[in-house]
Amino acid sequence: MMLVLGLLTLVSMPFQAVAIRFDWQVARFLPWLWHRVACPLAGLRVIVNGTPSASRPLMLVANHQSWADIIALGRVMPLSFIAKSEVREWPGFGMLARLQRTIFVVRDDRTRTAEQAHAIADRLTAGDAMVLFAEGTTSDGNAVLPFKTALFGAAQAALRRSDASEVAIQPVSIAYVRAHGLPLGRFFRPLAAWPGDVTLAPHLLRFLSEGAIDVEISFAEPIVFTGESDRKAVARKAEAEVRRMMGASLAGHTVRTEAALAPAEPQSALASDLP
Repeated sequence: MMLVLGLLTLVSMPFQAVAIRFDWQVARFLPWLWHRVACPLAGLRVIVNGTPSASRPLMLVANHQSWADIIALGRVMPLSFIAKSEVREWPGFGMLARLQRTIFVVRDDRTRTAEQAHAIADRLTAGDAMVLFAEGTTSDGNAVLPFKTALFGAAQAALRRSDASEVAIQPVSIAYVRAHGLPLGRFFRPLAAWPGDVTLAPHLLRFLSEGAIDVEISFAEPIVFTGESDRKAVARKAEAEVRRMMGASLAGHTVRTEAALAPAEPQSALASDLP
């Protein structure tokens, strides 16, 4: 199955590169189609709670656990990501990130915060839904780390650089909840999570060998960001909402509002083949 995904990637890459070069609208949608194929091939079932906002400008603010967050969230709707600059150079993943029209930022360089916020703001005002992983790193999947507030300034910049009166900031939680139909507990949740000190290749192979992993993506009501809004206060509110939704997902207390995407058949916990 991964061979199929590889072939699809090789075929679509040149077309997406041309679409980005000439700023064709299709460049926004091709990655979404790719993610819709990638999720079932990787054995990942996406369950959506709530509704993505139709408002624009729109910034989605999410927790971050794994490279799998990208294909799971990317399957739900056309969007682009904000990623740390190191991702650009990762073998394979860096190329895919560029074709996703990712904005790369240097998080620890405060001298570039305004410049980077303006780059994000330009994409927001152009109508792109942008995803900010506000923790600034990946967690072990059991808790939400404190949100960093600097890049929330992109919403302020979007208001200054357009005629928009407000920006929608929508909190989104990502939670890996089951493998082969069985609940993932605290000990096994790092099966899906990829903290930064874990080597990527072994984690990737282990994840793919498991297959049949369920991930819940929950959307809260958008927070209206205006010219009078305090970005730090908005960040704290978004963090609280993400923490609340993730806690509900991990505890099995979410109320399903949409059907699961790409259902996978539950298998024995000892199964090792992809579905």
